[in-house]
Amino acid sequence: MEAVAWEQAWHEALYGPHGFYRSQEGPVGHFATATHGPTGVLLAEALVRLAEQHGLTHVVDVGAGRGELLTLLHEANPSLRLTGVDVVGRPSDLPDQVEWLVSPGGADLPDGLDRLTSALVVAHEWLDVVPCPVAEVDAQGVLRLRWVDRAGAESWGAPLTADALAWSKAHWPAGDPGQRVEVGLTRDLAWAGLLRRIDSGLAVAVDYGHRRGERPADGTLTAYRSGRQVEPVPDGTCDLTAHVAMDSLDHTQLLDQRTVLRGLGVNGAPPPHDLARSDPAGYLRALERAGAAAALTAPGGFGDFLWAFRSVG
Repeated sequence: MEAVAWEQAWHEALYGPHGFYRSQEGPVGHFATATHGPTGVLLAEALVRLAEQHGLTHVVDVGAGRGELLTLLHEANPSLRLTGVDVVGRPSDLPDQVEWLVSPGGADLPDGLDRLTSALVVAHEWLDVVPCPVAEVDAQGVLRLRWVDRAGAESWGAPLTADALAWSKAHWPAGDPGQRVEVGLTRDLAWAGLLRRIDSGLAVAVDYGHRRGERPADGTLTAYRSGRQVEPVPDGTCDLTAHVAMDSLDHTQLLDQRTVLRGLGVNGAPPPHDLARSDPAGYLRALERAGAAAALTAPGGFGDFLWAFRSVG
């Protein structure tokens, strides 16, 4: 592959015909998110409570992977209408009641996802894999695109376009040579496009991200393969991801995950020791839940995720 802008190479590496997200093993073959295992159980229960608090009857999972969270949501409340959206076909082990829509990938959404009512729309780790322009300040102080070839070698591209430069000045100012910017305009537009599909309900973007004043000077673009963090190379063999400028999204509230989940009843307190004598199996189950709750709210980990809420209608 000849060198192209990072945004283009990134999209092809994840969503192209042989892209990472179309692989047979899926993302779970390379990394685990909070939607998997014991943490997924508690996350699903918290989302069910969130839907109930707002009187919402339909939960949509955008970037649903292989349906792991949807399966746990169904187990937590079988009466909820559930819909998954991802680039692959419907997983064979998904509960029959769960609906599924195939997405083109990246920021693009399927036509069938529209006019959502009474819906809790969850974008869990979706926006971090919506490709965005990667830029760097050159020796003359100009913010220019970085291009990349299939082997990961970077080169200089053109200065940012007016819209991208305006976004950067407003949300991620950079002027020192070597400073990098992941231009979140594409994420903002993707999020706005999702909001337009909702007639009434609540949209929630959950991701690792940052706010103005906390932007990393070197950027955050990275990759994961087989459970390990690796150098970002757009060859389709690894997940490519970058943190989200969460405060630039259209939102009504922005909170860290530990605050949100504690408010939804996720408590990491260990069970009483007396339970181990009276109900050993129950004690072990409670201990597992406490460990999962602690993981979901831990500083320096899942607890630092940000939740951007946007009420619609």
